[in-house]
Amino acid sequence: MSLRRIWGLGLGCAGLVLAAVPAHAQIYTLAPGQDLIGENAETTSVTEDTLPDIARRYELGYDEINRANPGVDTWLPGQGTVIHLPLERLLPNVPRTGIVVNLPDSRIYYFHDDAEHRPVVETHPISVGRMDWKTPIGVTTIVRKEKDPTWYPPESVRETHLKDDGDVLPAFVPPGPKNPLGAYALRLGIPGGAYLIHGTNLPAGVGMQITHGCIRLYPEDIEHLFNEVQVGMPVRIVNQRIKTGWVDGALYLEVHHPLDGVDPKEVEDLTALTRSIVAATAGRKLIIDWDTAERVFEQQSGVPTRISVNRWVAPTTAGVSADPSR
Repeated sequence: MSLRRIWGLGLGCAGLVLAAVPAHAQIYTLAPGQDLIGENAETTSVTEDTLPDIARRYELGYDEINRANPGVDTWLPGQGTVIHLPLERLLPNVPRTGIVVNLPDSRIYYFHDDAEHRPVVETHPISVGRMDWKTPIGVTTIVRKEKDPTWYPPESVRETHLKDDGDVLPAFVPPGPKNPLGAYALRLGIPGGAYLIHGTNLPAGVGMQITHGCIRLYPEDIEHLFNEVQVGMPVRIVNQRIKTGWVDGALYLEVHHPLDGVDPKEVEDLTALTRSIVAATAGRKLIIDWDTAERVFEQQSGVPTRISVNRWVAPTTAGVSADPSR
């Protein structure tokens, strides 16, 4: 059985469980119209580090940190290796309320007000449904909060694991170290399935497209969300592979890999990219660097990149615009 399948199942595998490492919560105060959050950074590995160790430490996912560090050994990066931390990202283009899940960037965003009534967003890496068990897109709510949940693997999951790997899954897994749901779960009101936002007993796999449709977080992240959110909170699940946003009047573009299992006919092409940019710049006189936009689209690195030559500046109250070329 592959490591990816083991992580997808989430059942006990003693040699792969990482020691608990407190994550640095990524919480950002939002200014009006702010689309970009975070700032890319670097760190230096020590002998004991793995890339999943470092990813968890900095609230990144498995695939996310591996893509940012091509050529670095996942399990033995080595003493003194410079590790790039892709902490900068554009917010999804959705109403900024409650919980938002964007599947292509494998992240969950929680919009709320802080103690001083300022709008903030916090974001965490997640695992989402693999190609044969897709996480459904749409708007729902949290209908129940469950501490120490019991996992009842659906019959389809039990049949697939028996057929593909010879695994005999139990009818249920009680709370404890072998429970792939971890210690906390938020049940979603999605018809036709038991979809959860939950923890895990194998945190090294967070950030992969490997679940049976649920949304999986690091143990410390789901514990934090569990204590913060309430039943009835809206949850919006979207598939925004192409994201655009504004930074000081300049247009930025961020593009991610398509989700595994998506029909190639449904994957956005350059025409879809053009439509996204045209929609983003509607009513704004802006010169787009189309060569850069196409390069960002082809690379699919998930790195926000400026694609406008100039900056758009809103007209002043006197009806005169500032110089947009600065």
